[in-house]
Parts: sequence; structure tokens; C-alpha cells
Amino acid sequence: MGTVLWLIFTLAAIAACAYALFGAVLLRQFARNTPILGSSRPGLTVLKPLCGAEPGLEANLISFFNQDYSGPLQLVLGVQSPADPAVTVAKGLKELRDIELVVDSQRHGTNGKISNLINILARALHEIVVLSDSDIRVEPQYLQSVISTLLAPGVGAVTCLYYGFSLSGLWSRLSAAAINEHFLPSALIGVRLGLARPCTGATIAIRTDTLRKIGGFEVFADHLADDYAIGEAVRQLGLKVAVAPILVGHGCAETSFGELVRHELRWARTLRLLAPWGYAGLLLTHAMPLALIAAAFGGFNAASWAILALALACRLSIPIQLKALSFGGDALPWLSPIRDLLSFAIFLASFLPSQLSWRGSRYVLRSDGTLGRA
Repeated sequence: MGTVLWLIFTLAAIAACAYALFGAVLLRQFARNTPILGSSRPGLTVLKPLCGAEPGLEANLISFFNQDYSGPLQLVLGVQSPADPAVTVAKGLKELRDIELVVDSQRHGTNGKISNLINILARALHEIVVLSDSDIRVEPQYLQSVISTLLAPGVGAVTCLYYGFSLSGLWSRLSAAAINEHFLPSALIGVRLGLARPCTGATIAIRTDTLRKIGGFEVFADHLADDYAIGEAVRQLGLKVAVAPILVGHGCAETSFGELVRHELRWARTLRLLAPWGYAGLLLTHAMPLALIAAAFGGFNAASWAILALALACRLSIPIQLKALSFGGDALPWLSPIRDLLSFAIFLASFLPSQLSWRGSRYVLRSDGTLGRA
């Protein structure tokens, strides 16, 4: 039995090695994409739901002001309490740009971000809205590339894949590594092979008439993965959710191990619920842990050590590739094996029943992807 298990986990580790190399190649190709810069510049409204003065918030918002976009542009920021620290940040930025700040405490469901979006959408002046999470930072060509993608025939919404960048110490570096070394390569492989249909909170650009056809934001007021649900609703109209040929940055600001684990477990359990078979297939993305398990069954013989070395080399190809890219300054190859082991532990723990922690509140995730108060 030990020999059989050694063989099974060895083959799984080799498959994970090939997966890692494929991800590194796609990462390099995608990073070399040229943003789409069409000539059409329709009016658009950027919606930013805020909650708290998270680290890097000012720089994130400023990046949306500094856009190479000559069309009519409106920026609407929203909070749900006048005491929210984000209000101070937003008011300070009014000196740099004509922005509108909406303070509205009305709740429309358990998802606070969607409640915020419902409240601020009424202020939108243009036919296209672009929403993104408050921890997203973008390059100057971002809006033009996203809007040019949206204007292609048959496209109902546009989203962006994202990389992680650290805003503090070790724990935020580990969080960024999870995005850069696991999420991003997996997303690129999924898109290339037609196995993934992403729609992320990093960016959703959508026409207001399309939004009305899917029922508005109100339909998603109780969904945890509201971005995923919006994408699925757009596809049900027979329209495509396109991935813009540009990456945006996701600021990682975790300051403790507990915060890091709670955050990653929440999203791991959400992904498992939304796409159970696809999530189970992520087992074959954990090269190092699979190689270690194979080595344990094989008694750490010469073949086991060779598989371990192969797994390490293949996994390191991703952070090494990241170091060569413009956004890869946070990549630390020596941290990669630790990140792999932690990601595998999160993967296993995600199958255990538990409540979710989100912005200081406890929730129960229902089978349909909606949230209930714990």
C-alpha cells in the first residue's frame, strides 16, 4: 500500500510541477500584453465603495485620478457612516480632484459593499460604471484599456486579474505571495484552457442598461462573492465577461497570522462552495506538499529527494519570474516553500465546517452563496 500511495502522490507532484511551469510561462506572456487603447472615450463613472482608512487607501484612490483618459469622467466615493475614517481621506483628496463623496447608512442586505454600491449608484451620471475594491491600485492606462475592451462586440462586462503587493511586513508578504504564486497563475491557466470564468472585485466595468437587465446591485445584496454572481448574471444574458489585457494591484495589509488565515479561509471556502469540482482540482497545484507526502510514503529514498528537488525548482520558477516583472519587487523566492505549505494547509482546512469572519462580523455561508448573520 505504501508503494501505491508513493506512486500516486509522486505522479500528483509531477503534475503540479508541470502546472507551475505552465503558470510561469503564462504569467510572463500576460505581463507583456499591450493595453488596448481604442479611440472611443465614452463618459464613465468610477464607483468606489469605502470602509475604513485601510493602509494605502490614499495612494490607491489617487491612482484612479491619474488616468490617461480624455473622456468625461466622474468619481464617486461612498461610505456608510460619517464617522468612517475613509471620510477624512476622501475629503483630503477633494483638493486634487473634483470627486463626489456619498455618506449613506441605508442597508440593503448582509453584504456591506453592495449596500454601499446601491447607495452611490444613484449619483452616476454616465452610461458606463467601473467599480473596484478600495484596495486596488492601477496604472494610468487602466481606464482606457478596460473601456476599450468593454466596447468590443458581445461584451457585457469587463474584469481584471490582479497581482498582490505588500504594504507592511511578513504576513502581508505571505498574502501577496498567495495571490502572485497561486491565484494569478491558476487564473491564467484557467482562462487559457477555458476552465475559469473570472469576474473579480478588482474591476467590473458594465453598462448601466446591462446592470438593470440583471436586476441591479440589489439582487446581490446578500452574496459574499458578489463579483462572481454579477459575472454569472451577465453571462446568462448571453453576453461575455471579458478579461482586460492589463493587471491591477491588490494591496495586502495583513498584520498578523490570524488575520491572514481568516482572510484566506473565507475566500477558500467561498471558492469551494461556488465551484466544488474546480476547487478540488486545485489539489494538483501544490507541488511541494505533494512531493513531501510522496517522500514520506517512499521513506525519503533517492527518487523522493529527486521529486522534492524538482517540485522546489518548478515552484521557484514563479517567484523568479515575478522578480523580472515590473510588479514583482515583493517576490521573495525563499518564502515560496513556506507559502506553498501554508496554502496547502488552507486548502485542507477549507473543507472543515466553520463560520466566516468578514470586517469584524461573523457570518454563515449558505449553499447558494448568500450570507446569513451568525
